[in-house]
Amino acid sequence: MSTRTQPRSPDPRVAIVTGASSGIGEATAEVLAAAGWKVYGTSRRGAQGVKRSFEMLALDVTSDSSVQACVDEVVQREGRIDLLVNNAGFGVAPAAAEESSIAQAQKIFDTNFFGLVRMSLAVIPQMRAQGHGRIINIGSILGVLPLPYAALYASTKHAVEGYSESLDHELRTQGIRVSVIEPAYTKTKFDTNNLEADTQLAHYADIRAHVLGVVAEAMEHGDEPRVVADVVLKVANTANPKARYTAGAAANRLSLLRRFAPARVLDAGVRKDLRLHTIVSSAATTGAT
Repeated sequence: MSTRTQPRSPDPRVAIVTGASSGIGEATAEVLAAAGWKVYGTSRRGAQGVKRSFEMLALDVTSDSSVQACVDEVVQREGRIDLLVNNAGFGVAPAAAEESSIAQAQKIFDTNFFGLVRMSLAVIPQMRAQGHGRIINIGSILGVLPLPYAALYASTKHAVEGYSESLDHELRTQGIRVSVIEPAYTKTKFDTNNLEADTQLAHYADIRAHVLGVVAEAMEHGDEPRVVADVVLKVANTANPKARYTAGAAANRLSLLRRFAPARVLDAGVRKDLRLHTIVSSAATTGAT
């Protein structure tokens, strides 16, 4: 990573951080505010009377009108937007891909991917008019790796990877840069907001419970949200950012595995991490097809 930083404006730089009521979003907003940024965090419910080091605005990233109203309010107040951190998102509790309906797939994409697209489209005209801006998308190491029994979530993060890198190529000549940050397991309340798969099958009952336990254990031993927030601040201050960054030792190790390990080794590693060799589906144990 380049150590050269962006020239500082005499006025506080202005940032919008979506999904800032808890977890990575809250930690990011706090780190940016402590570094002198004027930060507007967002959540569906807005401030809720909680005292923070940054201001909270109400925002539903699945609503075109809500997104535009939020961005317009920040521009009206500050006259600029220097940074957008797209963090809002949710997952589906571990389940087989065929246990989620098309409607559920559309719902997770509407927040995790199209919400990010809506926010980007809303801020780009202002950044282009300024001649500068930065968009940082909170992706996941699952944007470059598969995770069995989390196919929909992993798919949204793969989409974020492709969108971010393509958008960066389009906007860099206009003074706007786009980067994606790839955390691994992080200690947040993220899993408490997960949806249950809406078409659960008895065939997967045992393995669903098994993977849920493995993932819960990994989350408990994951990185603190501050690990990701510190990477956001570093990228925001870097004059020539890269397209993607890992956050934390585990994410860095997995990224290297994806880049350099033979496919067979990677495949075995994914299955070993989830301990899939220790369990098979309920139906398989009874000889069902």
